Amino acid sequence: MHLTDSHAHLYSEQFKPDRLDALRRAQDAGVRTIVMPNVDHSSIDAMLELEAQAPETCFAMMGLHPCSVTRSFEQDLYEVEAWLGRRPFAAVGEAGLDLYWDKTLLAEQQEALRIQLEMAKKHQLPIVLHTREAFAETAALVEAAQDGTLRGVFHCFSGTAAEAERVIGLGFKLGIGGVSTFKNGGADQFLPGIDLQHLLLETDCPYLAPVPHRGKRNEPAYLPLVLRRVAALLGRPEAEVAEATTRNAAELFNL
Repeated sequence: MHLTDSHAHLYSEQFKPDRLDALRRAQDAGVRTIVMPNVDHSSIDAMLELEAQAPETCFAMMGLHPCSVTRSFEQDLYEVEAWLGRRPFAAVGEAGLDLYWDKTLLAEQQEALRIQLEMAKKHQLPIVLHTREAFAETAALVEAAQDGTLRGVFHCFSGTAAEAERVIGLGFKLGIGGVSTFKNGGADQFLPGIDLQHLLLETDCPYLAPVPHRGKRNEPAYLPLVLRRVAALLGRPEAEVAEATTRNAAELFNL
């Protein structure tokens, strides 16, 4: 079974002691493709180094995470744009809005997202969206930018059925991760009835480990636990969900 982890920070410091072992565990678990979102200028070197070590498995994105947006975010986006013009990337991302920690930089986060949405269109790349306590605001910006060419994924989606339909209506995918396995994660409220063509699987490692590893460091090898939960909620065989979500990721990210 071939699985794609569509969102994994495998390059993060938390994997420094056993990064290559984690990569081997992922491959043993059937996770043959890992798409890595960038965070900011400080994560680029480690991300690209891992991609160079495992070029058949690991694929980098390029973007600015909303939690890294400062009042001088334009300088960070100049670097993102320079990298996008320098070499191929799987996507722009991760970008988006995060109002969980701090609402004081909402205007700057919104402008940074607008710019990255335009980058995605300019470079004909998908965009990977982080939305925490900010779904409506993020969706509104995507709607304003959507000209029929914009595509991407709302990663770590755990919203309502109405929000899921709004994402699909925008032509975007839903990234489903470890939260779907949580007792009150909400996946049972929106996943049943969603067509497989709209779904990607992800871990968002090292964060949000699925049950029974909740609270511990997450890693791509745990993706089959997400697969199992999604297949159960959809009432579909795991092999069918694996095949469809892997195909969706390959098409979206041009892998």
